[in-house]
Amino acid sequence: MVTDKHYAALDQVLELAVLINDDMTRSLAQDGLTVSRTHLLWELRRRGPSTQRDLADALKVSARTVTGLVDGLEATGFVTRQPHPTDRRATLVTFTERGVRTVEEMERGQQEFARLLFAEMPEERLDCFSEALGEILIRLREASRLTDPRGGDQ
Repeated sequence: MVTDKHYAALDQVLELAVLINDDMTRSLAQDGLTVSRTHLLWELRRRGPSTQRDLADALKVSARTVTGLVDGLEATGFVTRQPHPTDRRATLVTFTERGVRTVEEMERGQQEFARLLFAEMPEERLDCFSEALGEILIRLREASRLTDPRGGDQ
């Protein structure tokens, strides 16, 4: 049975999602980025120089979508396309100096944001929060898989 307490908790989760999304969107816009382009940059940071096909697979989007993202990031100076060293038909997406600096700044921003949110929270309370949030994420991911017509992992 769903109670007022459940609705109040849901309201807090939704408000948190809105606040984080608004903050992220504003912050990224200062660098001329979108959430989708930033997701590609994070994946490139994690993987290193990558083919567009590999990036499309990692982001779970079409090759056409990645081409548009890379085109935009290349036009604004965040990435470049380089010849693949062993496959003449392929190119590697790599960071420019601006791209490296931007991702490093975002990493520092994440550290600051984590400090702001959690540094003064007692460890036991942070553990409980993290565990509860983990449960919520598992439920949301499972619900998403059940309603995704493609059926695969999100």
